[in-house]
Amino acid sequence: MLTLLMAAAMAASTAAPAWHDGLDWHGVHASITEDAEHRYTVAWPFGQRVVPPQPFQVDTASTLFNGLYAMAQDDLKLDSVTAIRDGAFDHGKPIPCHCFETGLKWPYVWTRDLSYSTDLGLWRFDPARARNGLTFKLSGVRVPSAPQGLYVMQDTGSGGSWPISTDRVVWFLGAQHLLGDKAFASKVWQALQDTLAQDRRYAFDHRFGLYRGETSFMDWREQSYPAWTANKVTFIGQSYALSTNVLHYRALQLAATLATAHQQPKFAATYRSEAAALKKAINVHFWRADRGMYMSYIGGDGTPYDTYDLLGISLAITSGVADGSRARQTLANYPTWPAGSPVMWPERADQPIYHNRAIWPFVSAYAIRAARTVDDPARIAHEIRSVMRGAALYGSNLENYELLTQGQHLDEGKLSGPVVNSPRQLWSVAAYLDIVTEGVFGLTESGQVAPKLPTSLVPMLFGQRKAITLNLPDRRITLKLPATKQQGTFDGNLLIADHIRHQSTDTVVTLKAVRVKEVPLRTDAPLYAPAAPPAPVVQADADGWHVQTLGKVQLYVNGKRAAVIDGHGQLARHAGLTCVSATRVDAYGLESLHSPDTCAGTLNKVGGDWPRHWTAATAGHYRVALNYDNDHGPINTGITAAVKMLAIRCDGSPLQRLPIVMPHSTGRQASTYGVFSATAGAHCRFTLDDGFNMSYLRHFAHFTGGQGGSSGPLNKAEIGDLLIAPLAAGNSTP
Repeated sequence: MLTLLMAAAMAASTAAPAWHDGLDWHGVHASITEDAEHRYTVAWPFGQRVVPPQPFQVDTASTLFNGLYAMAQDDLKLDSVTAIRDGAFDHGKPIPCHCFETGLKWPYVWTRDLSYSTDLGLWRFDPARARNGLTFKLSGVRVPSAPQGLYVMQDTGSGGSWPISTDRVVWFLGAQHLLGDKAFASKVWQALQDTLAQDRRYAFDHRFGLYRGETSFMDWREQSYPAWTANKVTFIGQSYALSTNVLHYRALQLAATLATAHQQPKFAATYRSEAAALKKAINVHFWRADRGMYMSYIGGDGTPYDTYDLLGISLAITSGVADGSRARQTLANYPTWPAGSPVMWPERADQPIYHNRAIWPFVSAYAIRAARTVDDPARIAHEIRSVMRGAALYGSNLENYELLTQGQHLDEGKLSGPVVNSPRQLWSVAAYLDIVTEGVFGLTESGQVAPKLPTSLVPMLFGQRKAITLNLPDRRITLKLPATKQQGTFDGNLLIADHIRHQSTDTVVTLKAVRVKEVPLRTDAPLYAPAAPPAPVVQADADGWHVQTLGKVQLYVNGKRAAVIDGHGQLARHAGLTCVSATRVDAYGLESLHSPDTCAGTLNKVGGDWPRHWTAATAGHYRVALNYDNDHGPINTGITAAVKMLAIRCDGSPLQRLPIVMPHSTGRQASTYGVFSATAGAHCRFTLDDGFNMSYLRHFAHFTGGQGGSSGPLNKAEIGDLLIAPLAAGNSTP
């Protein structure tokens, strides 16, 4: 069935018309007509929508392209509100806010949705509304004893939110476009300093030079992380995600720029240095040479995961973290299907459609930006068609679509989906506006007009015309085709600017054709990863560690690839903690996600009142965690991840301070861990100091959907033993 679907999709794709006034897809026809009053009528088999005249028009040969631009503006109008609401805040009562709501089904403001939407161009269309929404996501502190400041909020999320999820710094991606307002710019500078300092304290791991935390936007754990993380969120809080680290890189770059503007050269130098070090660490730890791609995330001990996501890769390219051959290679190696590109790959055969096996238009828009960066006309054209097709087929800019059919919902029993979908989803609206503004007309965030238009799109956009025009709030851009012997025939595959003429608010660009190295889209990748194996069984014997597994697996030991065994095998026994996980490898060489770790070796349990005391038997590095239970909220949401700072004073060593995170749990488990050092025979004294969580923010006094909100801040867990294990020699750093 899957093969037939893919064959039908490919046939439909290759047979697609020029898309002047409609399109056909999987036997479905969608059309758009325009009347004399510039009203557009969008029609599809299950509905019809009349789009009233809009203030900004795009004038091309494609009524479809033009009408969808008008529809995106109309969707944006519907998302422009004076009050927002969510059942978990103020008991669902309206909250005054002259801002954008997230979508028809999500009438609230969420940090990542608004920030990505603003970065994708909403700052051009209604800067005041974008600023208001972003300001709504800033907060001071309501706990007098906690460090005061102005912080970006991490919304409710996995394990009780930050610092399990740490992508709140995406806020600065949107805010950077709105610094012309002095009052807002002042808030941005303060929030940037305070938020970065807080993340550096609680989420940065000096051993790897990376920030911990969940992948940005893909926050449904079982979809993209191993299934066992459904009840063990500590793994996510200990791990490192590509997208989240790139967002921190962008925030550090902005901080360096603003520090310079504020004539603070020392701060600017520090931020530049931290950004450069982070870029280097990302390239060291996330690049997987055998795949030619950046991995989506890696484990807390550096364990590589054979999984990839398009947003992380696109952000790495557009930020400059991925440069040169790596930037081109990682995008070229990311697979796609006829309907568009999945937000994650490979897919999970046991999970419903949502992030899994799905196209998200806002991610496709970032992929277009990445493709423009590396001059990839095939990818630019493919993603533009994907975003257009989704909007046309359903008469609105939906949040997501099933990968193979681009359906808004596919019935597959327990695997049906997308599980959640919404019309006029804000970042999908922004995506369509961006494929017009930057994807076709080449208007970059700096204001420069730099079109990179695939010649394959000329029949749709130009038809028999010589020029096309875009009207925006502050300017008008016209693209003119180069003179050719025959209309639409070019000696090249990409149209770029040959000559640009500026006159008042008009920009006229005469294009020229160039031939760039065009890498074909990768369409031959397997869809699904193999299923992950159960955890290995590890037992001591006379020869070391005996490992038993279910079938043939690839073993990983302390984050490093080790032996391939079939049912059982042997590992050398060394002093220190030995943690073993396993993956299955399919006929394509694709690895599954990892099994849970099985750890063997000496484990010291230290209980009693605080301060607690312990003596190091040998010199070296030790891993320390807490046994705990946090029942202050469900695993998938809330704001009460318990965050503490473990202070360690060992004889002969300076004070060591380690953040410890205890997310919402289902029963007793181990917290996130840190690594400290001690000399042989050193007496160590442990104290546990208060940390910080999202419930400390003043804004969350409005949170009525769980603990830590209107009832007051809450940063607690039921704490058991300290768990201390010596690490193997050489295992203190990656």
